[in-house]
Amino acid sequence: MKVLELPSSLDYRGIEELMARAVSAEPDKLLLDGRRTRFVDPAGMIGLLGVGRFLRNRGAERVRLQMDPAAEVAGYLARMGFYRASEGILEFDTPPERARGRSSDVLLEITSIAENQDVHALVEHLQERAGSILSKTLHYPPSAVVQFSVILSEVCQNILEHAGAPGWVAAQTYQWSRRLGRQVLVIAVGDLGRGFRGSLESEHAGRFGARWSDSTALEAAFIHGLTRFPDQGRGQGIQQIRKQVRRWGGVIAVRSGSARIADTSEWEEFPPLEEGLADFPGAWITILLPEADPEGGK
Repeated sequence: MKVLELPSSLDYRGIEELMARAVSAEPDKLLLDGRRTRFVDPAGMIGLLGVGRFLRNRGAERVRLQMDPAAEVAGYLARMGFYRASEGILEFDTPPERARGRSSDVLLEITSIAENQDVHALVEHLQERAGSILSKTLHYPPSAVVQFSVILSEVCQNILEHAGAPGWVAAQTYQWSRRLGRQVLVIAVGDLGRGFRGSLESEHAGRFGARWSDSTALEAAFIHGLTRFPDQGRGQGIQQIRKQVRRWGGVIAVRSGSARIADTSEWEEFPPLEEGLADFPGAWITILLPEADPEGGK
């Protein structure tokens, strides 16, 4: 059995390391060794599911995940519904203990998105809870609930309209003491579909010619609002999400294929554009929304 070691911090940054290892791994019986992992965020959890499914799709006979049962992260994964979501993707030595109750800072446990009714049910289910976290935890105005629902709906619709494959979404708040000193809501969405390049190719690749790539496809959608629809005004979800996240002082990063594009912030800097990453399928979106600045800004 071949071993792929998980990073100690499996967040939206650490998952990149695991994706690179997965891409270069030989399809075989594989062990994802997470015994040294001490932190996982929604992007890490969804990315881990994606890595497991990717390895299975490439012909891995088994993909087993091993965590330290005594570490807090094992219980957190259960509380976020990770083990339930991993059925048919990952295997475990012993059935993990199911978490009791629900953490007050969990906005959305890992949820599978496979059809339109999943999106509608998700948004309807989260209205009250999202309002509580946005107002009491992040101190956003009441109007933010509707705007947040639109964001959540758009990122989930991205899975259905562009991926051609099911995906996952999850969200939770964290206290970012060292980097920001405030609460941050982390939202993660991911899928193993055709990605932005594959989605936009038939409509837009011709105008870019030899420059067409994962990075130019991301720039086309993220910055210029180009979509796979020939009629102007349809499907501009990512660009509109970017604008709203910026109004709230947040950060959004989109990884697809071998590239990642991001809006940066003084409190959490992503490189604006990264190329030459491990060529991992699908689209992986991370959104970070900070608590409103008590001084009146973001």
